[in-house]
Amino acid sequence: MLNILFPKICIGCSELLVGREETLCASCRNALSLSCHHRRDDEAFKRIFYGRIPLQNATALLQFQKKGLTQLLLHKLKYKNQEKLSAFFGAWLGAELSEIPSYQNIDMVIPVPLHKKRLRKRGYNQVTGFGKEIAKALHTSYRDDILVKKRKNNSQVFKKRSMRFQATPVFSVVNISELEDKHILLVDDIVTTGATLENCAQQLLLSPTTQLSVATMAIA
Repeated sequence: MLNILFPKICIGCSELLVGREETLCASCRNALSLSCHHRRDDEAFKRIFYGRIPLQNATALLQFQKKGLTQLLLHKLKYKNQEKLSAFFGAWLGAELSEIPSYQNIDMVIPVPLHKKRLRKRGYNQVTGFGKEIAKALHTSYRDDILVKKRKNNSQVFKKRSMRFQATPVFSVVNISELEDKHILLVDDIVTTGATLENCAQQLLLSPTTQLSVATMAIA
């Protein structure tokens, strides 16, 4: 009866979901371009940060394609209240990372935070479900109270690379002692130049005994 009154619709194509399909239909899921560096032991993601920040591991679930399905889904996640996509992608990637030995010693999953004004306006951090599901799959803790954003910045989507680094947001760590001797997995929705992740990483790595890995929904 509930399916008749409130039919489940695919967020990607708006077709009815059938059987055990959730959030995305099988056709849309199969149409997504996967990145999955962790499957191939591919260090292309890590090379973005070469000489900038030391990373233990770095991976993304999807390959971003302009005007493609991934762009559509991320837009709906951030701006169309489709928050459940976050958990969907987190459960997907988390299941894969749980089988990768190099991700078995993660002590804490930390999301890239939103400024409190943007969080209040949107109503949610689009990375929360993603991070929580990964933490669940890795049997570790999810902490969104350690890394905070101190200054609100405008969207960097259409800025040139040089301008993005000049306009990087300011982050800070609330309690640096909690990061000592910990392997942190920093999670975000998409990496392009890496400016935001680098800014966050610099704060997290102020603890000299901290190790850092990164996972995102997509990589451009």
